[in-house]
Amino acid sequence: MKSIFEQLGGTYHEENGYLIPDLRLPAEEEQPIGIWGQRHLDYLKQYRRVTYTNLLTSGKLNTYLADIDTQAQERFERLVEDMKQAQGITERLKEVNALEWTGRLGNIRACAREIVNEEIIYA
Repeated sequence: MKSIFEQLGGTYHEENGYLIPDLRLPAEEEQPIGIWGQRHLDYLKQYRRVTYTNLLTSGKLNTYLADIDTQAQERFERLVEDMKQAQGITERLKEVNALEWTGRLGNIRACAREIVNEEIIYA
């Protein structure tokens, strides 16, 4: 009598006298994952185990992380540009006072990073 697993086309292999099911994850196109996607992956593994496991076993994890990475990067760049405009941080300031420009831009990038983390990465 065949098991339900075998009836559905599943196969086994023997290891140390035990029959082990041959399980493979669905094939997924590999896409590069940037820093935002890596941060979200760490978050999923630590705080959203069920979501992580479902994405992994359905073969959709890499695509999902690549999408999160793209969304986060675009949001970050948009925020930085908007904040630079709102605070009047221009190329002229960079020419006149490079140190002030660097400091203010660093603050803007840190604020934008926090917003992206809150809205996308750790949500």
